[in-house]
Amino acid sequence: MTHPNIAIETTGAVTTVTVDRPRRKNACTPDMWAGLRHGFRQIAESSARAVVLTGAGGDFCAGADVGPSDGEAAAETGDKPSRHRVDHMRDIADTVMAIHDCPRPVIAKVDGVAVGAGLGMALAADMVWCSTRARFSLIFAKRGLSLDFGTSWLLPKRIGLHEAKRLAFTGEIIGAERAAELGVVNEVVPAEELDTAVDEMAAILAAGPPIALANSKRLLNNASSISLFQALEAEALGQGVNFATGDTKEAMQAFIEKRDPAFRGW
Repeated sequence: MTHPNIAIETTGAVTTVTVDRPRRKNACTPDMWAGLRHGFRQIAESSARAVVLTGAGGDFCAGADVGPSDGEAAAETGDKPSRHRVDHMRDIADTVMAIHDCPRPVIAKVDGVAVGAGLGMALAADMVWCSTRARFSLIFAKRGLSLDFGTSWLLPKRIGLHEAKRLAFTGEIIGAERAAELGVVNEVVPAEELDTAVDEMAAILAAGPPIALANSKRLLNNASSISLFQALEAEALGQGVNFATGDTKEAMQAFIEKRDPAFRGW
């Protein structure tokens, strides 16, 4: 299942997922969240080795589309009011999990606004690269809402509880440099260099050992909810898998031959 405002393109080993609704700053409707969810589930089963998540038209995502509907918006999305709000939020939760648990490394490429659920979408990725004109906000309080799209769990792990509370309680908009200082983003680059910078990082990730990187991602994602003993056991099991792969054998041989390894994903 796809959605006309969710574009998925693969070049080589890198798949790019673009939220493409620039008229509304890429604000997402329920059907668009579903399109993202199904897209990431398909990517998880594909041969892609790295994922770039971004928005079209100079913005990342303005969160959920809570603005007034109009005939053009209805024709554009085909969305219809349906189930109870709690069920709708559980659908969104499934979208968060599909992005966060994707076994491929995911880079969020943020230009312009990433607010509300849009910020949550960026945080659900593994890393965030942004332009100098990027702006971030937990806008929920200004809309009379509490946090969603996983931001209550994801943001404190990035920037600490006290700073997360400040952003949540105030809805403050922060710029790219402040986001980097807090740890929301990995890198800030000029807007005209953003595509190149993300392409370079995606290429590095795509050239890595897919099974080992997926193991490392799972270990890091689980680290805050398990004991040290459990982490050590999970590491041991992961290495047991790795040493049975052709990629680890290739890496060892490449080390002996003093060359870069050519990982194949098995």
